[in-house]
Amino acid sequence: MWRATILTLFPEMFPGPLGLSLAGKALAAGVWSLDAHDIRAHATDRHGTVDDTPAGGGPGMVMKADVLARAIDAVAADHRPRLLMSARGAPLAQARASALAQGDGAVIVCGRFEGIDERIVAARQLEEVSIGDFVLSGGEIAALALVDACVRLIPGVMAKAASGAEESFSEGLLEYPHYTRPALFEGRTIPEVLTGGDHAKVKAWRQAEAERLTRERRPDLWAAYRNRLKGPK
Repeated sequence: MWRATILTLFPEMFPGPLGLSLAGKALAAGVWSLDAHDIRAHATDRHGTVDDTPAGGGPGMVMKADVLARAIDAVAADHRPRLLMSARGAPLAQARASALAQGDGAVIVCGRFEGIDERIVAARQLEEVSIGDFVLSGGEIAALALVDACVRLIPGVMAKAASGAEESFSEGLLEYPHYTRPALFEGRTIPEVLTGGDHAKVKAWRQAEAERLTRERRPDLWAAYRNRLKGPK
């Protein structure tokens, strides 16, 4: 079973949207599991202190290394990857989500305040992961996104395995456009090639559209895709 263990100051935020739709059905069916643990439970003083002022001064507070260490050690006694949701982390890509989905799960640390003590990153070998170049109030929303990206790729979660193979980023391209009935909507029709029954032409059209959208919207992906097509020199 794929297991997600979340370390957070707000365990009540989970499962949240992960308890709905495909992920929720798979969770209820026991295809994967989710445990949210309260970091504050590992504080040792009567106030449940989990943060302190930053060394060197400055605004905000920093989550304490000793409290986080106890929290991680209490739940992460296995070989699952230990992830820290962090705006400075490596961008989460489809390939990383797929690799995580093929494993046993992940232990995910959700920071708060100005961040966490840097020493715990090295001491507990945390892999920093970002979901975009923006800052959130904490790591919980990012953790929800990461888990959803992984869970949907677990065998049996999506009705058709091909759904995951033909979507954005799976082949280095953005996904082609989709259409369905009615055939005419506010004067707009479905492209004729999609209703003609020629599967080879449909495949070619979808490939061309995926390439067009990637070229127009994500020149970084397009350049990487073109380089892969060229192969090693």
